[in-house]
Amino acid sequence: MNAAFNSKSDDTPRTLSEPTLDERLEIAARVSAAHFEVMLDHIAYLPPEGQNLVHQAWQYADKAHTNQWRSSGDPYITHPIAVTTICAHWKLDASALMAALLHDAMEDCGITKQDLAAKFGPVVADLVDGLTKLDKLHFNTREENQAESFRKMLLAMAKDIRVILIKLADRTHNMRTMGDMPRSKWGRIASETLEIYAPIAHRLGLNQTYRELQDLSFRHLRPWRYETLQKALTKSRARRRDLVQRVQQDIDAEFDRLSMPIRIAGRENTLYSVYQKMLRHHLSFAQVTDIYGFRIIVPTTTDCYTTLGVLHQMYKPVPGKFKDHIAIAKSNGYQSLHTTLVGPSGVSIEFQIRTEAMHIVAEAGIAAHWLYKAQGGQDTLNTKWLQSLLDIQTETNDATEFWDNVKVDLFPDSIYVFTPKSKIMAMTRGATVIDFAYAIHSNVGHHAVSSFINGEPASLRTELKSGDVVQIVTDENANPNPVWLGFVKTGRARSKIRNYLKTAAHSESMVLGETLLTQALREEGIAAIPDNEEANQALWAEVLLKAKSKSREDLLTDIGMGHQAAGWVARHFMAQLVSQGQRPNAVLLSQERFSSAGKISQSTVVLDGSNNSSVRYAPCCRPVPGDPVMAYLGRGDGLQVHHAQCVNAKRLQATDSERLVPVEWAEDGNQKLYDSGVSVTIHNQKGVLARVATELSNANVDIRRLEMDDEAAMQTMELRFILSVHDQQHLEAALRALRRITTVVRANRILPTE
Repeated sequence: MNAAFNSKSDDTPRTLSEPTLDERLEIAARVSAAHFEVMLDHIAYLPPEGQNLVHQAWQYADKAHTNQWRSSGDPYITHPIAVTTICAHWKLDASALMAALLHDAMEDCGITKQDLAAKFGPVVADLVDGLTKLDKLHFNTREENQAESFRKMLLAMAKDIRVILIKLADRTHNMRTMGDMPRSKWGRIASETLEIYAPIAHRLGLNQTYRELQDLSFRHLRPWRYETLQKALTKSRARRRDLVQRVQQDIDAEFDRLSMPIRIAGRENTLYSVYQKMLRHHLSFAQVTDIYGFRIIVPTTTDCYTTLGVLHQMYKPVPGKFKDHIAIAKSNGYQSLHTTLVGPSGVSIEFQIRTEAMHIVAEAGIAAHWLYKAQGGQDTLNTKWLQSLLDIQTETNDATEFWDNVKVDLFPDSIYVFTPKSKIMAMTRGATVIDFAYAIHSNVGHHAVSSFINGEPASLRTELKSGDVVQIVTDENANPNPVWLGFVKTGRARSKIRNYLKTAAHSESMVLGETLLTQALREEGIAAIPDNEEANQALWAEVLLKAKSKSREDLLTDIGMGHQAAGWVARHFMAQLVSQGQRPNAVLLSQERFSSAGKISQSTVVLDGSNNSSVRYAPCCRPVPGDPVMAYLGRGDGLQVHHAQCVNAKRLQATDSERLVPVEWAEDGNQKLYDSGVSVTIHNQKGVLARVATELSNANVDIRRLEMDDEAAMQTMELRFILSVHDQQHLEAALRALRRITTVVRANRILPTE
């Protein structure tokens, strides 16, 4: 099973061939056995049969990694053993520990998933497979490879959380030993850890792992700054030792007097958190006052609040520095009371107050699931984020897009808002009303039209604050707006909106493509698109092969989007039918090719204002019902409708007439609203803009946008409006109303003409 050398991003096994290889292998075997013996002390919580399974996995992994070495020169098997030991601290079950021992076997040793399933069962094989990168697949870029690998890992994590726990243990040990690796790899691996793995640990409540990964990344990304801060912190620790001891003694004495049992421990902010605070607030190290703090563990939740009262009597609290994460837990399950007090010598000291159960969750997060089981407790963690990964995957096919959506949710700096029925919702800081709507349900988000925040009307893009009570107003006829993608903050909302828009565009483009292909086939003498029944399967297969489309639906969609020319596809259909002995319908052919100039074809595209994804109204001329129009099938842009007098339309007609498509306005199209551009030149007088707006309102015209030049000192100025009107008559009525205003010099429609 010896594996050849292959490149790994975090730790590369090396196959060495030296004269003393047998001696090295003998030493490696002794080292492996010694490390495993140490690990046995940490897995004593497993039943005997579980320990036996772990022993079998170690033997298998030890053999698989024979003659593989770490950059430090240690046998490679010491790494899986170290990873398993970290997992054992979280009291993971035997299957997880076995997968931790075998986590590199598939990637580096040529062992297959089927091999592992046959030896250790499908659960262990699935865990190891979820941890295995996609190095053997071909990707165009390293970023694409990384995105697909992370998608695989995160989806495996959503189905089984043990996958990410093993991966975090793996990354933690690699970061601890990264000093043995080439410095050229430090920056990339440390950045990846800081940007991806540390936030995932935080998101899952693994506070201890999160803090360690941050500090180790900082140490290897900014070694000089890390060393400088470490020296400063060491000096500060020595100066404030007496202060910390005095505070601890005073607290112990007070609680002894009250006969309240507590466990108090000092805590110190990590170097990375101190460094980030210095950067954010432009502080020197001496100006960072809350480096030190205390954690107080008490028996019950009631004792937490009692302890808070005692501390506030002993020391003066800092205003605005109290947070109750017990009543409103963080989204990763974290619970504690936080308060900052002014201690002796005016030094600010933070206190965290929690019960023992809260402390387990605070330090181990999602891993507390197994710790609770070991102690007979219950799993009370909020794991909605894991389910949201599956939701995002359902809506997203592209790996890079999936990863972009997930990264949005990796930083759980949460706010807490309420539904009208007082249900608490944890949202990402900066989340908007539309994010809240999608957090409730996809249909609420899709049909949201407005909202009320604390009883007051608010727009969908309003940013929420903790404590807001949010009510969403929906309309069954409303649909997601592409503009929403510009301000939503959560990955769930972003993926839901994108998927809806893609689905809608696909459906509408397919309908348009069917219309265009029908028209093109009629011009070839074929009355309708051949059905997809068994008799025509060979015909469709040949046409789809020529068009490089996977299915009939894909072909019609490509035609509707402009990726395929309907005439080209129609000619291929005709060629195949002719080869089968069929002939075009002569009567239909003559009707289509020699009809009068004014005749509208049976397959003309009808413009009714509803097919916004497949049909777009050109922003250069903004046609409205009643205008003479022409349509151009752009390559990948769908159908673009222009005013017939638009200079851009005339240029397209002259240069690319084959892509022009016949269109006509629907008879009842005046029930919809269409945008049109209007230019109004006015005498620059007080109140003239209000008069113009009033006349437009009286004409029942909505103002979508207004632009004006900075011409305050000029006697006349130009106003440029985007107005929403029903049709050409409605627009003309509005222009006549504007021209009646004495201060209006001229009012005309904006239409690019030669």
